[in-house]
Amino acid sequence: MESVIQEKGNLSIHTENIFPIIKKFLYSDHEIFLRELVSNAVDATQKIKKLASYGEFNGELGDLKVVVKLDKEAKTITISDNGIGMTADEIKKYINQIAFSGATEFVEKYKDKGEDGKGDKGIIGHFGLGFYSAYMVAENVEIITKSYKEDTEAVRWQCDGSTEFELSAAEKAERGSDIILHIAADSEEFLDEHRLRGILEKYGKFLPVEIEFEDKVINNPSPIWTKNPSDLSDEDYLAFYKELYPFSEDPLFWIHLNVDYPFNLTGVLYFPKLKNDFQGQREKIQLYSRQVFITDEVKDIVPDFLQLLHGVIDSPDIPLNVSRSYLQADGNVKKINGYITRKVADKLSEIFKNDREGFEKKFDDIGLFVKYGIISDDKFYEKAKDFCLLKNTDGQFFTFEEYREHIRENQTDKNDTQIFLYTTDENKQDAFIQSAKKRSYDVLILNSVIDSHFINALEQKLEKISIKRVDADTLDKLVEKDVKLESILSSDDQEKVKKVFEEVAGSKSAHVQVEAMPVDELPVVITFPEFMRRMTDMQASSGQRSMFGDMPLMYTVSLNSNHPVISRILQTEGEEDQKSLAKQVYDLALLSQGLLTGNDLTKFIQRTVTSL
Repeated sequence: MESVIQEKGNLSIHTENIFPIIKKFLYSDHEIFLRELVSNAVDATQKIKKLASYGEFNGELGDLKVVVKLDKEAKTITISDNGIGMTADEIKKYINQIAFSGATEFVEKYKDKGEDGKGDKGIIGHFGLGFYSAYMVAENVEIITKSYKEDTEAVRWQCDGSTEFELSAAEKAERGSDIILHIAADSEEFLDEHRLRGILEKYGKFLPVEIEFEDKVINNPSPIWTKNPSDLSDEDYLAFYKELYPFSEDPLFWIHLNVDYPFNLTGVLYFPKLKNDFQGQREKIQLYSRQVFITDEVKDIVPDFLQLLHGVIDSPDIPLNVSRSYLQADGNVKKINGYITRKVADKLSEIFKNDREGFEKKFDDIGLFVKYGIISDDKFYEKAKDFCLLKNTDGQFFTFEEYREHIRENQTDKNDTQIFLYTTDENKQDAFIQSAKKRSYDVLILNSVIDSHFINALEQKLEKISIKRVDADTLDKLVEKDVKLESILSSDDQEKVKKVFEEVAGSKSAHVQVEAMPVDELPVVITFPEFMRRMTDMQASSGQRSMFGDMPLMYTVSLNSNHPVISRILQTEGEEDQKSLAKQVYDLALLSQGLLTGNDLTKFIQRTVTSL
């Protein structure tokens, strides 16, 4: 039997100030100590299981779990496992030599073992610094450990945070390790049962070994992302979603990620029902490394638009900084980023092809996400252009190519450009929509928070199209044809009626013009230039102040010279009576654009009631 000699010595480190560095700088959040120590205990447990599977340990495995105990009176936290334990020599090697990782050596030794040739699968530790995170909260740390190896003695190691340690024989009947933290006065917040449970549930909710705290197992060691998709039902995926997001609506559908080359990656991504305020949907994807929670800030590993998804990604190949607290950019991150984008696009394409009707029913919920992807990611666009849908005011859905064919005959202008007409508000812009429909024009609904950006993206990506809001100009100018209508008014009459309306408008922002339109069009049409509307919408969607500031937007007042009401104004005797009638017609036009407010709206209502 190996004999433990009473021993004192100095830790083998290359800086005298290692503990202040660990305590103040290595880990940004002191609660990480519990993640690191519990992860180490899980490692030790996983190692004994692997050794047993390799035939290098033939004893009883017993009930393999990690136990965390809190003793408020003694001011201690103890993390216990019945894993492989350590001998005195192993303590000297793995504990006294800071930054020598036992996990790294174990992986190297057994990397070619096992059926899959991946002896490292399930081993968490990498850097060998995790144990020393204990000194962020403890003034003194003890290790009482007994190796799984036969004829070895239990060992006690103790260090008060200086570079000196003590190593001596100990009493311990079973294999495994107890890490006892004597909590420092400035860290007594961690001597709280609810605080510790919260930390364990945050970082260890899906650790692969049972974690027991206060006589209860607090984790799910076999989350669904570790299982074969063919073994799972829809109910399993929905139940797991509720486990992650207890108060959320059911997701629309999900993607199970499972790849082992050229990197290891597993996970489940869910498509939630998106709201227009999609900023609040972010930071719902959780990043794990070998089932240890790392972060919910996944902006490097997941493309920006995919951060609207919910779920879990787990990869041992994601490069982490030494404290395992955040990502470090490298080639693998880009590969994983691209893989996730491709998988999401493929899933959407599959649903579209296999169940178009079901896809259309979901599109109101996922359209925001798909459009965001098209705006921000060219690779996603290449696939999404075949399943992104446009919806018109009749509730019909079209792919881009289907829509181009749908409007080709009627909405192609004299320059052979197809004109996509759209509305942002079917109720407010109803008069304009109805005018368009009289000419058999189709009108799309583009009313989401990012549609102003989506419109710009489509114009850049689709050849020979122009997208215009249905109230951005008169229809003859929105879809310009070679054929022009003749005006029934003479040039003199056109000039007269123009002056009447200029006086009625009384604004330098209003540009009044007379235009020959069909007789059944509106008598007066008020429009804003498309570029001005779009710029204003884009800035509003980004939370920016309008580039036009407090200046009134320029708008065009188009008088339909062929409408009977315009002729009637000209035929009305008396300048004041002409203006009164023109004012009523003008106010109606303002009302249709939502521009008649306050006292002007009150006066308009009073005049209308009086005339009745």
